[in-house]
Amino acid sequence: MPPVATRTVTYPADGLTMIGHLALPAGSGPRPAVLLGPEGPGLNDVQRRRADALAELGYVALAFDLHGGHWFTDPEEMLARVGPLLADPDRLRDIGHGALDVVRDEPRTDPGRIAAVGYGTGGAVAVELGRAGVDLRAIGTVNGLVTGRPGEARNIRCPVWAGVGSEDPIMAPEQRNAFTAEMQDAGLDWRLVVYGGALHAFHHPTVDQTVLPGVGHHPQHAERAWRDVVDLLAECLPVTE
Repeated sequence: MPPVATRTVTYPADGLTMIGHLALPAGSGPRPAVLLGPEGPGLNDVQRRRADALAELGYVALAFDLHGGHWFTDPEEMLARVGPLLADPDRLRDIGHGALDVVRDEPRTDPGRIAAVGYGTGGAVAVELGRAGVDLRAIGTVNGLVTGRPGEARNIRCPVWAGVGSEDPIMAPEQRNAFTAEMQDAGLDWRLVVYGGALHAFHHPTVDQTVLPGVGHHPQHAERAWRDVVDLLAECLPVTE
């Protein structure tokens, strides 16, 4: 199979110049597309490889940026940036819409077949796009179980899948219960997978950065969560020739 094609894309969002990673599948026809959101520290090679893996499966995939090309190694600096973002749905939507514009403008994209999947803060962006009424085929969020403004979940027009570690102190039981209650009250098709024994960011390999308490990699559950994401896309956004 021919290798996927990748390129760096720049675009405006949240008052910054974002630097994303676009991966295109082999072939020439239109394909379904996936917005892929990174964890709070930002876009790095972990998310770029995820986008490449989705392109190998036949998707146009954009690993989008959160911080204008910056990747945080200091957790306090990261929280100072991410905290206000998570508290402001309009800023999350702006980040998501900026990435969405890039994907929609890509000639290989089938504009009627787009999904949004994210991890942590990137997952919150994905869900917020749904609350904004964007026409998505699927939403997936891992550890990004952030509730929205009252009633806006009713604007979501597709299935929602969520994953979280059972021992995650940041997305604690009361937080995930509030999120799932929001999904249920909105009458959505939603699912939650709780990965036993996993901490926050269990899906992200250990890298050269200071790690907050309650954060830790769980290789087995990381693989399972990835398979669950791929299964969600296969169900809601199948690749057809």
